[in-house]
Amino acid sequence: MKPIQVGLLGIGTVGSGVFNVLARNQDEIRRRAGRGIQISMVADLDAARARSIVGENARVVGDAREVIANPDIDVVVELIGGYGIAKALVLEAIAAGKHVVTANKALLAVHGTEIFQAAAERGVIVAFEAAVAGGIPIIKALREGLTANQIQWVAGIINGTTNFILSEMRDKGLDFDVVLKEAQRLGYAEADPTFDIEGVDAAHKATIMSAIAFGIPVQFDKAYVEGITKLAAADIRYAEQLGYRIKLLGITKRTDKGVELRVHPSLVPAKRLIANVEGAMNAVLVQGDAVGATLYYGKGAGAEPTASAVIADLVDIARLGGADPTHRVPPLAFQSHTLGEAGRDLPVLPMAEVVTSYYLRIRVADEAGVLAKITGILADAGISIDAVLQREADEVGGEGSTQTDLIILTHDTREGDMDAALAQIQPLPTVLAPITRIRKEELN
Repeated sequence: MKPIQVGLLGIGTVGSGVFNVLARNQDEIRRRAGRGIQISMVADLDAARARSIVGENARVVGDAREVIANPDIDVVVELIGGYGIAKALVLEAIAAGKHVVTANKALLAVHGTEIFQAAAERGVIVAFEAAVAGGIPIIKALREGLTANQIQWVAGIINGTTNFILSEMRDKGLDFDVVLKEAQRLGYAEADPTFDIEGVDAAHKATIMSAIAFGIPVQFDKAYVEGITKLAAADIRYAEQLGYRIKLLGITKRTDKGVELRVHPSLVPAKRLIANVEGAMNAVLVQGDAVGATLYYGKGAGAEPTASAVIADLVDIARLGGADPTHRVPPLAFQSHTLGEAGRDLPVLPMAEVVTSYYLRIRVADEAGVLAKITGILADAGISIDAVLQREADEVGGEGSTQTDLIILTHDTREGDMDAALAQIQPLPTVLAPITRIRKEELN
């Protein structure tokens, strides 16, 4: 059978990984796909560098639209990134009847509904395993492997940069700013790390997983996003003493009121497997009603791990590209005519309606009555306290210090009630610094 012809848009880190892995493992891939997969065109603005990678094995052009216009190209692989030209090229490829593979989580999280609808109307496949958690096959697990389950919740460490930073903060007792500089020096963090450290990258991925898990449209604009920039070494240390580790989690959960979609630092019990995922690794924990908890772990970025996911999508297209479109697995797992039905009953909840438990660190004057005043405010707000830890003043501020840290763990409570309580506690004259609030996820 004639090899499937692939046009590659962008041959940077991931693109070169795709080319190299496909060349190295072509015999194995052909046996699995039932036909060859050949990259016959590459578009990149740096044509000289592209030619140095592909040699005489593919035609190199500077204009991506030449690839899309070529009638011999069956699949377009978009590895440009971003929302702008990438969106235009993907929609043009779909309109031209090309299948599309993309690793662009930002594009799908923001414009996925439009892209998937265009693909359905044209009868082509849009595949995106590489868009979430790099080499971990979490998209296929949610779309296919767990299809018999009602997914109850998904919680993931889905950004390697932030996990590396938090691991280093815990291991070395350093504050965020110091570790960020080291992460940049080692290449784990970009020169502009905003999307990573502010939680945006993780929220893009959580948005995609939420849509697949619950049969709702992608709704990145409704996600709650909080990064790790305000975490201090003291919080990492206190969490450890209490039997927890702090991880930036992307969480989506089905509740009676709707779907939670949130990214933020979380205290996770140290005994949980996911709490022990260190360095730049990723892990996703999925709870299904039939299967229980399943954990997916591996490299979430890098040339060849991400290439592994891109090529897996190409193999799927090689197997299924000629099938009746109505018999293919839909991009978001649910049939397109039913997608969004659940959304009418399961809206994405505002953060104020989310119910979880909390860790509070409150820097206070070391004097009588302070603890009673604070716990009284929490009680009046209906917030039940699980544990209270008061540090010695000397430990917090040195010998002769007149201030101390109160560490309070709560039981489950509504975020809006916690907001109201903290609004009363923060202005107290005995509260000496901004209150640190970190959500606590038991992941039972």
